[in-house]
Amino acid sequence: MRINLTRFWSTEYLTAKIFLVSGAVWFAVGTSLGLFSAIHLVAPDFFANIAFIEFGRVRPAHTNTVLFGFVTGMLIGAGVYILPKVLNTRLFSEPMGVVAAVTFNLAVLVGDISLLAGHSQGREYAEYIFPVDVMIVVAFLLLTANAVMTVRQRREPLLYVSSWYVVGAMLWTTVMYPFGNVLWRGRPGAMSGITDAIFLWFYGHNIFGLLVTPLAVAIGYYMVPRIARAPLYSQLLSILGFWTLLMFYTHIGGHHLIQAPIPTWLKTVSIIDSFAMMLPVAIVLINWWYTARGRFQNFLSNPVGKFFLIGSIWYAIVCVQGPLQSLAWVQRVTHFNNWVIGHSHIAVLGFTGFIAIAGMYYVLPYITGRKIYSTKLINIQYWLVLLGLLGFFVSLTAAGLIQGHVWLHGGTVYRSVPMLKPYMTTRLFEGILIIIGSYIGLYNVIMTFLKGERISE
Repeated sequence: MRINLTRFWSTEYLTAKIFLVSGAVWFAVGTSLGLFSAIHLVAPDFFANIAFIEFGRVRPAHTNTVLFGFVTGMLIGAGVYILPKVLNTRLFSEPMGVVAAVTFNLAVLVGDISLLAGHSQGREYAEYIFPVDVMIVVAFLLLTANAVMTVRQRREPLLYVSSWYVVGAMLWTTVMYPFGNVLWRGRPGAMSGITDAIFLWFYGHNIFGLLVTPLAVAIGYYMVPRIARAPLYSQLLSILGFWTLLMFYTHIGGHHLIQAPIPTWLKTVSIIDSFAMMLPVAIVLINWWYTARGRFQNFLSNPVGKFFLIGSIWYAIVCVQGPLQSLAWVQRVTHFNNWVIGHSHIAVLGFTGFIAIAGMYYVLPYITGRKIYSTKLINIQYWLVLLGLLGFFVSLTAAGLIQGHVWLHGGTVYRSVPMLKPYMTTRLFEGILIIIGSYIGLYNVIMTFLKGERISE
């Protein structure tokens, strides 16, 4: 078979193409790394003496690959397509976007290699070493400049809400990332003592709330009216949701430190704003679901729409569970155990991951000029990832409750470990479903470029 990639390398939409295809690649790579972590939790000595795939190395490589390479990359890819469309213009600079895309993906590659080689800053979601951090900041500086200049040259006077969220995500991350990764400290990449914990969780929570969440919401506001074939329910609500997200989310990282000796006022603000976050989430979901009211069949009959609809449901679950587990009396049972791991999986893969995949499949025909290679494969991927994630959520939540109650009643950690083996074994097989789904998706993306049916002009 003769492979012609001329259309891929055409300058039009090249930034979006690179981010979307690389996101599909990182989804497969990231979940594969997760498989090694899952095996460790079932058979700790299975990879004994193979240093680069020991749990302490492969676990941060998995989390960073999924968070940055897959979810962030795929969301940015859809975002840089959506932004010019809602502004009725072209992306300000495609070459600038390509440099940002290449720099970002090179950062994830170098970061993963360095983590597997044992070089880490040892901070949750901030494990990448200093040179990698610099590359990510450079990529976001370029993306921010490109987004702002695209807004400046727009031909559409109304700034539709998707543009607010895309530009906001780029700008907020450019400011937040160096702050949270303590770049001015260079190689250590950390403060000292409890101060570093406060810095870390300001960043650690906002990387979700000010990067992947606004990008996912931007994609939702673009897709929902088009799939529903109805006007957006309320532009006013959409802007209110934008500002309340910024107002409340920035303060909630401290709820990870309720059991730590941080100032009481910071704990209180974190808990209050965690509950206040229900407001912007409710605004977004009401706006989406009321736009789709009476037209949900359009989503259920559309493979891409199903991905998005389930992502919005996961968003609702995440943002009810999150505030509840910020309470000190709940954390006595749920903190530092698998409950939190279950929560993070439905946040990253369930909410932002499902919407990232939906955005990718929705945008792909427009940037390639080809129909998706196989809608049947989209449906297969959907069910594999959904069933795998549902199993993850149930298994990890149950395991966390077992751990928490053992510890709460005076049991030691080592006594709770044998109780978890059935849940970790179940989790391993559920993870395999997600991995298979990621590779099916990657195959579908590649084949769309190579053999997808051309869309008539």
